[in-house]
Amino acid sequence: MPPPTPLVGIIGKTNVGKSTFFTALTLIPTRIENRPFVTIEPNVGIGYVRKRCAHVELRLPYCNPRNSLCIKGNRFIPVKLMDVAGLIKGAHKGRGLGNKFMDDLRQADVLLLVVDMAGSTNEDGMPVKPGSYDPLEEIESIIYEVNEWFFSIIRRNWERLSRYLDTLPKDEMITALTRRVSGLSIRREHVAIALKESDLENKKPSTWSDDDLRRFAYKLREASKPIVIVANKMDVPEAQDNLKRVKNVIKDIPIIPVSSLYELALRRASKSGLIDYIPGDESFKIINEVKLTSKQKHALELISDFMKKFRGTGVQYALNFAVFNVLKMIVVYPVEDPRRLTDHDGNVLPDAYLVKEGTTALDLAYMVHSELGKGFLYAILAKDERRVGANYVLRDGDIVKVVSAMARR
Repeated sequence: MPPPTPLVGIIGKTNVGKSTFFTALTLIPTRIENRPFVTIEPNVGIGYVRKRCAHVELRLPYCNPRNSLCIKGNRFIPVKLMDVAGLIKGAHKGRGLGNKFMDDLRQADVLLLVVDMAGSTNEDGMPVKPGSYDPLEEIESIIYEVNEWFFSIIRRNWERLSRYLDTLPKDEMITALTRRVSGLSIRREHVAIALKESDLENKKPSTWSDDDLRRFAYKLREASKPIVIVANKMDVPEAQDNLKRVKNVIKDIPIIPVSSLYELALRRASKSGLIDYIPGDESFKIINEVKLTSKQKHALELISDFMKKFRGTGVQYALNFAVFNVLKMIVVYPVEDPRRLTDHDGNVLPDAYLVKEGTTALDLAYMVHSELGKGFLYAILAKDERRVGANYVLRDGDIVKVVSAMARR
């Protein structure tokens, strides 16, 4: 079966533009209102990461996407998005229905933390004058809430679990710990990284102090649900000075400047046929200026100036960065005919798979169909007609034909 689709969690304080960001990425209508807790159930939708399509590199006239989209030579590959209700101080203790909101994030692979960089909402998510609230405090507060949520889960029944872990060899201890947190979509490698980075590899779990356990929980969150900061509302003048100051303080978390409002306006204008714009472009083109009102023209001028300064609105870039740079995913194209680059129906480059760096040819075979994996003989890299074995590590943009002893059913 195809590789699992990454799940990107969208988190943040109430009223910072999360719903606008989500809608800009999906164009699914959500309730965008200026008050706390307007989002109670998580909004779940599909966004798309953007990658130059392989058919352009190979100078083919077209492709026939089946599991994705190709727009003017750009392949848009689907990922799942989840916009959870706004978090406030004390969320990990249940304040503001915080426990429910946190639980919605259990299966997320990466978190996009949307921040009001203009400082126009207070700690409870209520509108205030731009520049009157510190976005740095907002960032630290939300990350603390997510980390403490992790800590509270791991701490449950820790005394009994730790005594059991003491009796196990190191490898088995890591496996047992992984099972304990499997509900958080945590893999064994995440647990191993967290143990190493919290300096607890050689310390018996039953001797861990609360500080040790908290440090381990925080490192586990960082490994399993890394955060990218979406510096939203960059179209508000006060946001620019705030961004410089925040970047001087926060060095270890990526920060992407964004205007969700401008991106949403562009996507809606494109959908209405007013402009030519592909998500992620650094500019747009007006199709018919006569159809625009003076208000629309002025808005598009402001957006154009913003895009020149920031090289786009940042929305598509933020999603791309989370998937390709943070989750370290690549795009590969499985085909059945390595010469024509088609499936059995003659579709050119029909499927684009998002897979983790380090995925092998054998892994891909199982993703396409379990029978292909069971009978794997070798794979053919279509670009240079090279034959590779099961352990070949796939590279970004590879077009792969799997040869198997077992016919695909």
